[in-house]
Amino acid sequence: MTRSLELHPDRLFPADPTTRGLARELYGAVKDLPIVSPHGHTDPRWFADDAPFADPVSLLLAPDHYLFRMLYSQGVALSDLGVPDRSGPSAADPRAAWRLFAAHQPLFRGTPSALWLEHVFAAVFGFTERLTEATADHYFDRIAEALATPAFRPRALFDRFGIEVLATTESPVDTLDHHQAIQASAWAKASKGRVITAYRPDAVIDAEHEQFPHALRRFGDLTGEDVTSWSGYLAAHRKRRADFIAVGATSTDHGHPTAATADLAAVDAERLFAAIVSGRATAAEAELFRAQMLTEMARMSLDDGLVMQIHPGSFRNHNRPLFESHGRDKGADIPMPTDYVRSLKPLLDRFGADPRLTLILFTLDETAYSRELAPLAGHYPCLRLGPAWWFHDSPEGMRRFREMTTETAGFYNTVGFNDDTRAFLSIPARHDMARRIDCGYLARLVAEHRLPLDEARDTAVDLAYRLAKRAYKL
Repeated sequence: MTRSLELHPDRLFPADPTTRGLARELYGAVKDLPIVSPHGHTDPRWFADDAPFADPVSLLLAPDHYLFRMLYSQGVALSDLGVPDRSGPSAADPRAAWRLFAAHQPLFRGTPSALWLEHVFAAVFGFTERLTEATADHYFDRIAEALATPAFRPRALFDRFGIEVLATTESPVDTLDHHQAIQASAWAKASKGRVITAYRPDAVIDAEHEQFPHALRRFGDLTGEDVTSWSGYLAAHRKRRADFIAVGATSTDHGHPTAATADLAAVDAERLFAAIVSGRATAAEAELFRAQMLTEMARMSLDDGLVMQIHPGSFRNHNRPLFESHGRDKGADIPMPTDYVRSLKPLLDRFGADPRLTLILFTLDETAYSRELAPLAGHYPCLRLGPAWWFHDSPEGMRRFREMTTETAGFYNTVGFNDDTRAFLSIPARHDMARRIDCGYLARLVAEHRLPLDEARDTAVDLAYRLAKRAYKL
């Protein structure tokens, strides 16, 4: 039996009729605002080459760890889903992989992935029936046909989605060729939106990364600096940051295991760096070096103006056999308890009150919202709170974020929403979800006579649009 697919106009709004009506009114003020996506992991090659997406699997399934991690948890092999491994692209037949995905749709019931997928299927491709085992081939064929048309090229979709700015994330050893090609294109000059990058230096900071020695050599080659000396290493970062700024970067991003920072004396930092480049650093020295480099990155931000983002608290690649067979970013990163009060103190002692620095904090440890993050952001001028992230990028996660931070940090020590996604077609769905949840939260404040309706409307626009532009200097 074919089941209908419908995007209900009141989805995610409060069930109470009065509050739902207020949420509807507030949503009307934000639903058509341009999308500001200041942090994510889409591929700049898409917009540089503007080549057609190959097939439904390579576009929607294979790059989306939210999807394939759920299937993996039920015993479905990644190799059968079109997910590449360390040896290269998957040998799975795309249609067979799509059928397998369709047959397991019940796994996503109640998850944000289901909401994002339904939005993509209905709003982007125009489906009116749900994806099931019975409709798998119909979906595959119709999506494949659409992807072969000019209207579904990356640049056309970018413009159709109303994206004002989209930030990708690159390593210091990326040549930035794709971003340079985007800037030089006629499309970039004609489009109302722009694609920029962000500086993610983890590859040359994390001595425990398996590719650190190779990345460090490449870092030296690209910059012409002696990156085995402390002064040359810091100079290389400054050069690469300038290169990133030249193609639009306004931010850096740091995915460290913890939020630890350090403020070592110059001689101690140099001694620590010598241990790092020797290849014989202990785990404690690697952690201390990551901590020191957050402070060094903050120091550089005072000079070049790049906004800092810290995304800590993930035990990366927890599944060792999967990491060995398929590499990083395969859905096996697990949240950990994270300390911010003590960890950030060395950096905040140095720069916490400096108006030239903006430091955006994210967490996978929700227990830190009201205990640590909101009080810190509600005091230090440099601190802002990033939105509910990764495992908490969900309706309930977004509500918890507002409920646990607003009373202490307010709305204006947060930065609105960013989607942090690799799944390009889900961007409108994610922003729409965030706008609906925020409007529902604001509607409750209005219904409880805690916030006037006109102020709620202004705040809704700020959360959906203005705060991200302001925080990320867009």
